[in-house]
Amino acid sequence: MIYKLLLLCGCAPSALNLVRYITFRTMCALITSLILGFLLYPVFIKLSRKFSPQPIRTDGPESHLITKQGTPTMGGAIIIASAVIATIIWGDLSNNYTIAILCLTTCYSLLGFVDDFLKVKFHDPRGVRGRVKLLLQIMIAVVFAYYVESMRTPDVMGRLTFPFFKNFTFYCPYLLIIFTTFVIVGTSNAVNLTDGLDGLATFPAMLATLCLGIISYIVGHIVFANYLQIFYIPSAGELCVFCGALIGACLGFLWYNAPPAQIFMGDTGSLAIGGALGGISVIIKHEFVLAIICGLFVLETCSVMIQVFYFRLTGKRIFLMTPIHHHFEKRGWSEATIVIRFWIISFIFALAGLATLKIR
Repeated sequence: MIYKLLLLCGCAPSALNLVRYITFRTMCALITSLILGFLLYPVFIKLSRKFSPQPIRTDGPESHLITKQGTPTMGGAIIIASAVIATIIWGDLSNNYTIAILCLTTCYSLLGFVDDFLKVKFHDPRGVRGRVKLLLQIMIAVVFAYYVESMRTPDVMGRLTFPFFKNFTFYCPYLLIIFTTFVIVGTSNAVNLTDGLDGLATFPAMLATLCLGIISYIVGHIVFANYLQIFYIPSAGELCVFCGALIGACLGFLWYNAPPAQIFMGDTGSLAIGGALGGISVIIKHEFVLAIICGLFVLETCSVMIQVFYFRLTGKRIFLMTPIHHHFEKRGWSEATIVIRFWIISFIFALAGLATLKIR
């Protein structure tokens, strides 16, 4: 948008050339969303304390009924608003991938907002019924996946790629829509499950966004893509601007979400951030790499699935409580210890995910 305005205003060629660089606009988007967060959160927190205290689940750790009580929620609204505004300012709105990821993120955020609003209004931690929420997530993801595939070049359309292999792809146009929908919905809910402690989900989400931004730049650059022997996807590099904006927005939120949190992200943020991560991986065709980069989110989700399956099978529990971060709370670990150690784990997964680019 800035580039178009400079062009209309007849600015100097040097200024136009600077704004053409994706890396420059990515940093500007990050700084813009960060500043927006610092400006908006103090006002938002002050207002939210009156109207939107977070209903605490009675089936969670008992300590949360004391330490988390009265903390406002829906902080994710500022994350998504800041990221979207910064992307609109610095991004190329004629890029179909940018529009697609903005729409996906906004739709998931609106769904999360409705869920959070119902929790606050009726003082019920359940919010939107699980099946209804899942169905809406699937519908949004299917539309997104179909739209993205319809924009592909013939050599990429309908193909599923795998890490560690040079030229091995699987052509499955119909199954691909189902698979990519699963990736988007699964990532969205995985981030939502992880968002149970102050700052726990935010930093890993920033790391994952950074990794996907780097990969987006590479797959959108024909020289780098050919060198690393991965699919070249024209215009995918523009997603870096959105990634930068999301990182800045999350960084601004983390300032106020660091233990003890002044505000919670809520489903408004976690569903949208997870959906955005899944959507970007679908666009750049690195869905399996996403599972490595987001390894912490995968572990959190798997802990819930294993717990439910084992309990139904035997009537006993493997973990004291799931998601697994609550298990360590029950074991006596402090919240700060769990969060920092889980951040370290997420950093290791992020490095491993980036390493797959070179291992072919």
